[in-house]
Amino acid sequence: MNLLDTLLRCVGTLVAFLVLPLVVGQAEHKVMAHMQGRLGPMYAGGFHGWAQLVADGVKFVQKENVVPAGADRRVFQLAPAVALLPYLLVLLVIPVGPDGMVGQVVDAGIFFVLAVMGIGVLGSLMAGWASANKFSLLGALRTAAQLMSYELPMLLAAASVAMAAGTVSLPGIVDAFHWWWVPWQLIGAFVFFTAGLAELQRPPFDMPVADSEIIFGAYTEYTGLRFALFLLSEYAGIVVLCGLTSVLFLGGWHGPFEGDLGWLWTLVKTFALAFVVLWLRVTYPRLREDQLMRFAWTVLIPLALAQLALTGIIKVAIS
Repeated sequence: MNLLDTLLRCVGTLVAFLVLPLVVGQAEHKVMAHMQGRLGPMYAGGFHGWAQLVADGVKFVQKENVVPAGADRRVFQLAPAVALLPYLLVLLVIPVGPDGMVGQVVDAGIFFVLAVMGIGVLGSLMAGWASANKFSLLGALRTAAQLMSYELPMLLAAASVAMAAGTVSLPGIVDAFHWWWVPWQLIGAFVFFTAGLAELQRPPFDMPVADSEIIFGAYTEYTGLRFALFLLSEYAGIVVLCGLTSVLFLGGWHGPFEGDLGWLWTLVKTFALAFVVLWLRVTYPRLREDQLMRFAWTVLIPLALAQLALTGIIKVAIS
């Protein structure tokens, strides 16, 4: 890999990081407008409200960036970057197509992405602690509890598919994929996707930012562009979670004409899963905090362990 090739891969990843979350954000406006009968997002700019996202961007730029008087100023200002940048690193190692179509191949890819995604939650913790606001601190503590509860089932589900493939490399898992894996790893896919939603604090697992209970949790004191960066990190997290789920459990670039259009299959699967994330926000009410914890420890973890045991039994039987 020469310097030019490395530079092109980095630029391609950066473009995807800047564009794909905005596409998901625009899609969320439209999906919610159709499902809830909202008129406003359908008129901004004319045809189908194409300028709604631009209007939102202008609104955030115009707002003043305020830092509370009692806040830890440096940590408060640094938190949005800590929440956003880990997703750029994860995008770098997600394979999009065959023949090395990936920013950087990492041998222990699964461990790398799970570790780096955990760093993103630190941004919420820093924001809640540094805001000098009791509602922000309560939201940050909920974020920490949610991370500890849902990290384990997510890791167990990823370990199951790694055991099936015999590798922890993301391109290696897609190379080893067979379509009969879809029913075989279905439980693991459900656990991985659901735990990822909880780590992103997306509905129905949005208790850390519950606006009707604790205003907006760790982000209560944020305004303007810093608040926009937290929103962008949420959409980037959706792209990363859906991309990882498509790579680990749905075969990534595998599909008809996969040789030339493999990257297209990865994107189609990723955006289909992203639509499910948006649909869940409109459809299901928020869980209570105790229901959230009980769901992780009494449902997801036993299911993940059952999937791991099933994978081990079938691997031994095949060999």
